[in-house]
Amino acid sequence: MALHGGAQAVRAALAIPKILTGGLVLLAIGTMLYGVFMRYVMLPITDWLDVDPVNFFWVEEVGETTLIWLTLIGAAVAVAERGHFTLTVLTHHLPVRAQRIIHVANNLLIAAFSVLVAWLCLKLAILNSMLTSPALEFSLGWLYASAIVGGVLMTFYALRAASNPAGPEHDIMDVRE
Repeated sequence: MALHGGAQAVRAALAIPKILTGGLVLLAIGTMLYGVFMRYVMLPITDWLDVDPVNFFWVEEVGETTLIWLTLIGAAVAVAERGHFTLTVLTHHLPVRAQRIIHVANNLLIAAFSVLVAWLCLKLAILNSMLTSPALEFSLGWLYASAIVGGVLMTFYALRAASNPAGPEHDIMDVRE
């Protein structure tokens, strides 16, 4: 029973960032389309009618923040899916044992870098938490929190890949194209 619950937890840990990434893509596209519509359609209309324009100052900040979160969570999803760029010019000629060692070493390197990113961004989030964005005045700690979440997720996924080099769903040299 515990294995089944653990497998469900791992599946959820893989599914939630994918769903969140999809939602962030939709939010970024919607926000940017709204900004383009307001700038190039509504602004000329309000000028022509000589009325006050609708204020859409927030669009740029929401779009940038969404893209930051999307990039860092998307990078973690790519680690989970083994979708990052891999150059196998030499490694596929090596014995399977050497390929496994290289695979584990690569994933441990990704995990170590991800821990470093998460740690440094935690310090930056704390340092910048009192600063606010110019338009919406939300804490700039939220920008650095994206790297903390992305770093923790990448660490989890990289350690999982390192501990299971040739799992049931992946081969050692499995790279999505």
